Amino acid sequence: DPNVKMRLLQMLKDKIDVILCIHAGAIERNKIRADFGITYDVDVLKTIDDFREWGIDIKAVVITRYENQSPARLFKNKLELRGIKVYLHYPIKGYPSDVDMIVSDKGYGANEYISTDKPIVIVTGPGPGSGKLATCLNNLYHEYKRGVKAGYAKFETFPIWDLPLDHKVNVAYEAATVDFRDEVMIDIDNLNAYN
Repeated sequence: DPNVKMRLLQMLKDKIDVILCIHAGAIERNKIRADFGITYDVDVLKTIDDFREWGIDIKAVVITRYENQSPARLFKNKLELRGIKVYLHYPIKGYPSDVDMIVSDKGYGANEYISTDKPIVIVTGPGPGSGKLATCLNNLYHEYKRGVKAGYAKFETFPIWDLPLDHKVNVAYEAATVDFRDEVMIDIDNLNAYN
């Protein structure tokens, strides 16, 4: 239930900074969320408004894998006109396999450091591939370079096999993985073997 997550964030609002990520290519292609039927850029704007309704401000938006795409540049301007800080992160040659390149001043070091003030930073974004993990690792790289001992933890919704297929947790998992066409289903062999 999204309201449960928002109530938790609202309880922590004095201790959190929220960063939204969106992949520049998703903006350029007008990628549509299959679960909501809206484009990813509209989803970012909706998320900003939804968080504000809960009394939570968005610290910044990161446009990931930015290559000066015109639609992404226009979206950046739109956000800045709304008073939202926008950071740009660029594609990293050899990502994700060339670790020496990625973890260097030419990799994460070439991307902007996202300045935060609170002890907990929430990184979110529409759909898979928005750059959430890379954004977290990017900031950890910059924090490490500054001598700050920062950590990282991922909160993810996964199917829970002991719940019915149509339980809200399992439906939320399917919505989160709709781009992969993943679905929760009964494993008949497991069911027959272990009831």
